[in-house]
Amino acid sequence: MLTPIKRILLLIAGVLSLVVGIIGAFLPLLPTVPLVLLAAYCFARSSEKLHQWLVHHRYFGPIIGSFQSGQGIPKKVKYRSIVILWLSMAFSCWIVARLWLCLMLLTIGVCVSIYLWRLPDYKNGGKPGV
Repeated sequence: MLTPIKRILLLIAGVLSLVVGIIGAFLPLLPTVPLVLLAAYCFARSSEKLHQWLVHHRYFGPIIGSFQSGQGIPKKVKYRSIVILWLSMAFSCWIVARLWLCLMLLTIGVCVSIYLWRLPDYKNGGKPGV
């Protein structure tokens, strides 16, 4: 059972993750899919109502549904996420120009890429979550 403080923190983390994920749908340097999946995780543990809303959302619902059911995510989304991740990492390294920050970003990028690469691809004829 979650304490009220943990529930509120998960709720705030979910909302922030979803907002940044939505912004990422319009800005090419922010990864949308991992942030929306994080929001779904936070909402699943803090608010059943928000979790159901997100799972049944017109745009994000199919990706979340296929991921949560173990079907994976669409190949196109997976590849796009990895490409955008590395473009944003390269851009960030170019801006900060600090070796230790670039090494940290490289480590994070490798870990996230491995995680995304290992996710299964759904195979339902273009209908995720079905």
